[in-house]
Amino acid sequence: MCAVFLLCPIIATGLFAEEVKPPEAKVAEAKVPEKAPEEKATGSVAFGVFNKYVFRGYELSRDSVVVQPAVTVSYKGFSVTYWGNIDSDAHDTHSYFPSGHDKDGEKWFNESDLTLSYSRSFDKLSLTGGYIYYGTKYTEETEELFISAMYDILTKPTLAIYQDITSYPGTYINLSFSHSVPLYRDITLDLGASAGYFIGKGKYWRTYERSTGDYTGSKYDGFHDGMVKAGFTIPLTKSISFQPFGQYWFPLSGDAERKVGNVSYNPNGYLGTVFVGGANFTFSF
Repeated sequence: MCAVFLLCPIIATGLFAEEVKPPEAKVAEAKVPEKAPEEKATGSVAFGVFNKYVFRGYELSRDSVVVQPAVTVSYKGFSVTYWGNIDSDAHDTHSYFPSGHDKDGEKWFNESDLTLSYSRSFDKLSLTGGYIYYGTKYTEETEELFISAMYDILTKPTLAIYQDITSYPGTYINLSFSHSVPLYRDITLDLGASAGYFIGKGKYWRTYERSTGDYTGSKYDGFHDGMVKAGFTIPLTKSISFQPFGQYWFPLSGDAERKVGNVSYNPNGYLGTVFVGGANFTFSF
């Protein structure tokens, strides 16, 4: 019995010797916090081929094929985008006059745009602001500031406001909706619609008057362009996707499509109904 009692304190002491460690040992075993994964730049390279180039309802090509390359790089909310337009066989429209630049019937790399932007999300709300430089060869180059807000629900409503700050002072407001429906594996049906309102502010936007035979009327202001679209996103690899789609553009008001005789009421050209079809190939990284 005594032997047992003599051993008991030794065993107990041994147990505590294993569990109670000096402070320096605890520090040595403390977990080193894991480093957050480093945020990397992301981006995409796209190559689009279409039957027409339409911008805010204005028809900027006719009877040709347009090729539109684009490159975007993003890092920590900041993005830089380059976008270009190549007209394979330039012909005049009511908003686009290559003949005035001796380019009628020629292939013409006629636009290079640069967009700088910053985006930030707050739960379901995403805000983006930025600057666009329009390097147009068929008309005077210009610049815009813009802001947009998107709410992440079923139709992803997005309100965007663009303010021209140089050549064509005015404000363009666009409300758009989009929704993608899964079809098979990663293939989606992509649907969208938009409506635009334009407010002309500079002298450039004076409308045509029959009485003077010139652009001396009130400044162009009103509902402008509408668009509906449908297409598919078809992943070819983890990084490459194919996106065929079609768009139908149409004027939203009488003033947007108005002509006085054969002259457009809007100095930028009247809007008609236009179908755009084509596809984008996109490589994401």
